[in-house]
Amino acid sequence: MKKTLLITAIVFLPFIVSAQQTYTLKSCLELGLENNYSVRISKNEEQISKNNATKTNAGYYPTVDLSGRYSGTLNDTKSTIRATNEIEKNNSITDHTFNVGLALNWTIFDGFNITTNYKRLKELESIGEVNTRISIEDFVANFTAEYYNYIQQKIRINNFHYAVSLSKERLRIVEARYLIGNMSRLDLQQARVDFNADTSKYVKQHELLNTSNIRLNELMANANVDQNLEILDSIIDVDELLNFNDLWESTLQTNAELLKSDRNITLAQLNMKSVNSRKYPYLRLNSAYGYTFNKYEINTYRQREVTGLDFGLTFGINIFDGTRRSQQKNARIEIENARLQRQQLEQSLRADISNLWQAYINNLKMLKLERENLVTAKQNHEIAMERYMLGDLSGIEMREAQKNLLDAEERILSAQYDTKLCEISLLQISGKVLRYLER
Repeated sequence: MKKTLLITAIVFLPFIVSAQQTYTLKSCLELGLENNYSVRISKNEEQISKNNATKTNAGYYPTVDLSGRYSGTLNDTKSTIRATNEIEKNNSITDHTFNVGLALNWTIFDGFNITTNYKRLKELESIGEVNTRISIEDFVANFTAEYYNYIQQKIRINNFHYAVSLSKERLRIVEARYLIGNMSRLDLQQARVDFNADTSKYVKQHELLNTSNIRLNELMANANVDQNLEILDSIIDVDELLNFNDLWESTLQTNAELLKSDRNITLAQLNMKSVNSRKYPYLRLNSAYGYTFNKYEINTYRQREVTGLDFGLTFGINIFDGTRRSQQKNARIEIENARLQRQQLEQSLRADISNLWQAYINNLKMLKLERENLVTAKQNHEIAMERYMLGDLSGIEMREAQKNLLDAEERILSAQYDTKLCEISLLQISGKVLRYLER
């Protein structure tokens, strides 16, 4: 008896939580989009692609180099004068040379390759934007799924709490009847076993709730992953008005993976243009302005300074390099592969959205059915409780009615969450998952 009271006291102790902010799905998503590491990395990579998409990197502008050089010589000389045959020796003769120059190199035309390079960089910039969008959509979908999983675990805790309260009441009744001799010891033991089993499930459920809480903190990149989140929502609201045709049309127009695939086709086409540009002539401008200073120890001149401008135009055309033909063939294959990959991706998305839609429809039907079952299970439990209180129903039959009620609550909860997961996936594929930020 004392053990039972101790377990009951522990189970029903309220959770001690500090005052803290109450979160909604929207506020959690907004905070997560600011702090989530994967999203921040994607945004940084997008910025890199933006920084690279300049005309300078494409080769539109000339390059200017400033260079300087110093050199010297240290020689011993021995010279014979022809007229007198006298030998003249000079040791440690040092000459110095210093030059500085400014060089400009500019490719004026190279068969449209510069233009092609710039377009390629802009396409890579667009792909960086699409990759960021994919990262954001993945985060929103994953976080929303975990958010409703957290709600599911909270609802399940409440259900287990209710089960414990029912088992406790049954145990109280059995103990009272056992004391007056209306119940056997076997009935008392069975009631205590059922109460302990329900209590164990209730305690275990706290672990699952805590795991989900930690996962939410991790996705939001909170420094304290053990922080207790106070969630405003308490039900799993399911959108039952999705339309398959609208979802598929939106997928074809806005799905991020399809948009990225289109960019890859464009990149393959630009690669072909880059190879073909080598068939055209090129024109390059070269110029340099320099200053040279020489200092001599025994020369006719003690020192000399030279300044001057060099310039020139280079015109040429690549007649044969041995690789162009094979590169053109490979570029055509790359274009074809990019198009095939796009078609494969579209077919895969069609299969995914069809499977998810069927699961969504089936879960909606199950949800409707389970709602009806829950009403019936509650009514049956109420009737069973009345009969049990009057002594017209055995403990085993009462336990069965209680189990049927809990099973009905569990099935409807699972149906709600499964339907929500289908909804999230359908919205992600169709490019509409960011609507959760609007709620």
